[in-house]
Amino acid sequence: MPGTATPRIMERFLRHDRGAALTEFAMILPLSLLLFATIVESTRMLWAYQATAAGVRDATRYVARVAPRDICPGGSLSAYEGDALSIVSQSSQGAPLFTGGIRIVSVQGRLLCDNSGWHGGPAGIAEITATLEVTFPFGGLFGLAGGSAPTLTAILSDQSRIFGT
Repeated sequence: MPGTATPRIMERFLRHDRGAALTEFAMILPLSLLLFATIVESTRMLWAYQATAAGVRDATRYVARVAPRDICPGGSLSAYEGDALSIVSQSSQGAPLFTGGIRIVSVQGRLLCDNSGWHGGPAGIAEITATLEVTFPFGGLFGLAGGSAPTLTAILSDQSRIFGT
């Protein structure tokens, strides 16, 4: 009889599946949390990138309104770069809930003169270019494996005709 007890215990063990759902849940939970956190952090990064792009657009519009209309030829937009940096930084950092992952390296203004026959001489075009450093979400996890957090350099640029004062 001792030989028949072991198969019965095995049959009973294989027949009962109480706790199987809990075990499967425990196996899937870490991956689900990682996926959810990655989606949230990526969304925050994209939100901050879009806010910074809007800041570049706003800075370009601002410079196009305050620069003198007769700046071409021979003028420069360097006097407005500080204001442009302030506008881009404020847009980038304006929503504290969604900031992070983006650092503004520089903001530069460039004057383009278009001689395509505008009335009253050459038309000035303001171009604002922002150089950004984007740090990816969960980049710190690479440090655990001996690597470093990956970064990406992005350049945002916008142009607007100077209507000026």
